[in-house]
Amino acid sequence: MEVASASEPNVMLSVPGLHCAGCIGKVERALNAMPGVDGARVNLTLKRVSASSDLPSEALVAELARAGYEAHPLDTTMVDKATDPVGRDLALRMGVAGFAMMNVMLLSVAVWSGAPGATREFFHLISAMIALPVVFFSAQPFFRSAWSALRVRSLNMDVPISLAIGLAACMSLYEALYGGHHVYFDAALSLTFFLLIGRFLDHRTRAAARSAARELSALEVQTAQRLIGERSETVALKDLAVGDEILVPTGTRVPVDGMLLSHDALTDRSFLTGESHPVTTTQDQPVRAGEINVGAPFRLRSTAVGEDTSLRRVARLVEQAENARNRYTGLADRAAQIYAPAVHLLAFAAFAGWLIGTGDLRFSLNVAIAVLIITCPCALGLAVPAVSTAAIGKLFSLGFLVRSGTALERLAVVDHVVFDKTGTMTIPEFGQDVTGLDPREKSIALALAQQSNHPVSRALCARLHGTEPAAVQDLHEVPGHGVEAAF
Repeated sequence: MEVASASEPNVMLSVPGLHCAGCIGKVERALNAMPGVDGARVNLTLKRVSASSDLPSEALVAELARAGYEAHPLDTTMVDKATDPVGRDLALRMGVAGFAMMNVMLLSVAVWSGAPGATREFFHLISAMIALPVVFFSAQPFFRSAWSALRVRSLNMDVPISLAIGLAACMSLYEALYGGHHVYFDAALSLTFFLLIGRFLDHRTRAAARSAARELSALEVQTAQRLIGERSETVALKDLAVGDEILVPTGTRVPVDGMLLSHDALTDRSFLTGESHPVTTTQDQPVRAGEINVGAPFRLRSTAVGEDTSLRRVARLVEQAENARNRYTGLADRAAQIYAPAVHLLAFAAFAGWLIGTGDLRFSLNVAIAVLIITCPCALGLAVPAVSTAAIGKLFSLGFLVRSGTALERLAVVDHVVFDKTGTMTIPEFGQDVTGLDPREKSIALALAQQSNHPVSRALCARLHGTEPAAVQDLHEVPGHGVEAAF
């Protein structure tokens, strides 16, 4: 089966501020509304935007800035896959907030225990000196996100979070300077610390959701054995050309697309078809890059190399599918659509009610801030990422890779599962009973099986673990038929 080539976007942008399905809609609407942009797609996992446009990338960056999102042209050569600067930044801010929170809590215990006026005011001022710089530093992810939303006259979950943290710190400073009995520095730091935990867990979950396109690209080998006459030489993959004759040893991946020159070949092409059972290919039939040779070594003549191989084309198609819009809105995002305005109205109602009832502006403002602190969405900010991280980690340990942050939520409404390939549900295990074999037969079977890379042979070796293999001679594998030897 031939795989059609996928058109590649000519503009790639990195948008680190992407967090949810709402961000996807805003970014795509902003870019698709521009004259000269044929189409734009967002990849939330990679935080990238792919666009087909005649405009320079600077014009798209400026449009996203007007929509409230910082963006810059993507230079893949500058990406360091071994590091995680965003994760390190969140971990640093979280650590600073946690350390400051513990120290302010210690000072608060003395105040709660009945410290007299001068001591209480002194402890309040010390708490302010610790808390204010830490809040300004550690809560920046929430402040930046809230400001980006407010600039474009919209609300997100970080708006009430930022208001609760910022107003708690500012009002506490006012109370500390004017001898007030109550301050909220500990609450401001606690909110910052625990919400940063949620943000960090959410980041780790997205980082663990590896791209299937990158996985397909990782199947490509870096070197190949090119044949010149009967002499074999190891060359880099980029040095291969169409028409080269290539030797594929047993147990290695096919480096390029080609036509089989040998009589036959046994390969595992599950990466392409989902079928775990090896497939026999005969002479002059095509072999695809990425297939694994599980039989005898074979030769092929290359017909496509580099970006033209089936493996590269499939990877481009998968990445294009990943960029497709996810129309599902997560639980936290759905709640945020009504949560932010409801909380603000509730806090305003509390402020207005107490102001009318008491006439005390200072006390009414304290009540409104207390409402914002109490209603701060810690559950959505911490519990949802924590549960998702734990569930995805458990599934990964069981062999399931979850690439979407909303996949678990969507499973709750699934009532049918359809598998489109017969091999998808097969597992490479040896299902026949071997308990009826005598020890001599088991040792012979193990001696034959351990010389083959066939999935059934590997499964049989696992089943006969602990058996002593028999001594055999003249052992060789007949592709598609099995292994034979003399003993």
